[in-house]
Amino acid sequence: MKFPLELPATADFHVHLRDGAMMETVVPTIEQGGVDTVYVMPNLVPPITTVAHALAYKEKLKKLTSNVNFLMTLYLHPTITPEVIEEAAKAGIGISYPSGVTTNSSEGVLEYSQFYPVFAAMQKHGLILNLHGEVPSTPAAEYTTTGDSEPITILNAEERFLPTLKKIHADFPDLNIVLEHCTTKAALDTVRGLGPNVAATITAHHLWICLDEAVGSVHNFCKPVAKSPLDRVALVKAVVSGEQKFFFGSDSAPHPLSAKVGGLKTVAGCFTQSYATSLVVSAVQEAINKGWIKEEDVTQEKLEGFLSTYGRRFYKLPEAKEGKRIVLEKKGEVIKERVVSRDGEVKVVNFKSGDEALSSSTAASLPFAIAASTLVPSAGWKRYCGATVPATDGVWTDSYTASCSCRVPTLPIRVLRTADLAASTLLLSIIDFGDF
Repeated sequence: MKFPLELPATADFHVHLRDGAMMETVVPTIEQGGVDTVYVMPNLVPPITTVAHALAYKEKLKKLTSNVNFLMTLYLHPTITPEVIEEAAKAGIGISYPSGVTTNSSEGVLEYSQFYPVFAAMQKHGLILNLHGEVPSTPAAEYTTTGDSEPITILNAEERFLPTLKKIHADFPDLNIVLEHCTTKAALDTVRGLGPNVAATITAHHLWICLDEAVGSVHNFCKPVAKSPLDRVALVKAVVSGEQKFFFGSDSAPHPLSAKVGGLKTVAGCFTQSYATSLVVSAVQEAINKGWIKEEDVTQEKLEGFLSTYGRRFYKLPEAKEGKRIVLEKKGEVIKERVVSRDGEVKVVNFKSGDEALSSSTAASLPFAIAASTLVPSAGWKRYCGATVPATDGVWTDSYTASCSCRVPTLPIRVLRTADLAASTLLLSIIDFGDF
């Protein structure tokens, strides 16, 4: 791939932002990772099961940044009814967490049939059902050495969930469903074989690790656990396949350093938010280097699709704002070891800390506004960034030097006449991009 690489802002359709001091620590890292839209998981303590709770949580998040679009969700729970779904149609989406397979999931779902009235209401109102696609492990006391049924563990929990996904889709063919954080080729193939209203998210960390790495470091341990090398390759290929069923959901899951290390047990979750976009693009480059995929098969359109376009389209959201574009460059940047709260009390270790990362910056905003006394079209192509843009008294001269924060200094633009925004203001819009 050629760098610098400019992309629209990433949309992350699966994030954990927690609450309290942890929330205040990790929310600022969303933009650092090149993301402007996040789909926020509801597995707080207590879980978010009402619209009022979801909206209150959203207000807390918005106080920490005004530059991120927070999409709120509800936790699939026995208290969720068709009436709640109707109320939630403008505010959130039910999220299912099978009991015991993910953080703070003890109040989640074991048996889905009891929620069929809820699914019917979601189908009616066009809401999206998000499924953590694993079934709980078989208790050790129930292991048996007879019969053909293999006990369920974290290694086969995702694959054993797939029949449930198929049944829900068969019973509610018009219900929009997202299978979250796929880790296996079997899951990808199952989603491919279902209708166009069934999609799946893929994380950044599962593009980097397999089971060996997951058991070799507490900071790589997550649920669903990373699987085989063949599964990892299948995930990377799906990212650059151009299939609109697959889009980005980081499942970035911050935990205090003290909960990850030092105890008899560790908690599941990889924290990737700070470098979300960089980790995905770097993983694709790594796959090219290893020969898993061909460089000519990795196009700008496919990268933008996976990171931004496909997910927004599935959720019926507007495309990324033209003014929010990020630029990834190779500058020898290294992933910082951890994110720390202002008071130093909260410490979260970044996934792949110490490894090289792509530097991320913000490209020029659109539309541009520069001082000028008259609105006139340009005589042709001009170099805007750091160059002279002539626009004085209706005549293009060399008397005006534009100031611009663009990180792509050779970006060509064409200036078009537009409506006057305010006195002495000229609006500039990019209508074509050159090679950069």
